Amino acid sequence: MDSIAWMAWTLPTAIFFVALACTLAIMTWLAAAYPEAERVGILRIPTTRGDRLFVSLIVAAVIHLVWIGLVGTDPITTIPIGEEGIEITSLWLATVISLASGVVIFRTV
Repeated sequence: MDSIAWMAWTLPTAIFFVALACTLAIMTWLAAAYPEAERVGILRIPTTRGDRLFVSLIVAAVIHLVWIGLVGTDPITTIPIGEEGIEITSLWLATVISLASGVVIFRTV
């Protein structure tokens, strides 16, 4: 396990990758079950579900990088689970903002 220690496999990282895998699985099922025609949103270019997912992931990455640069990742609170507990950092707020922006992107772009 020491060979991947530098990759920062934390609980938020694991949740991110599980959510991403679930999103891709659901979108694959949606593409097969309900084929989609391109639609034109506020960008005035035709987009598909995959295009909107890509844009929302890029926006989420930018939000998180800006948040880390400006606010940081200071702990907000600690949930008493296990011996040491689980620290909740301010980065979770950036995650909530990213999820909200993803919903807006999927609805309007």
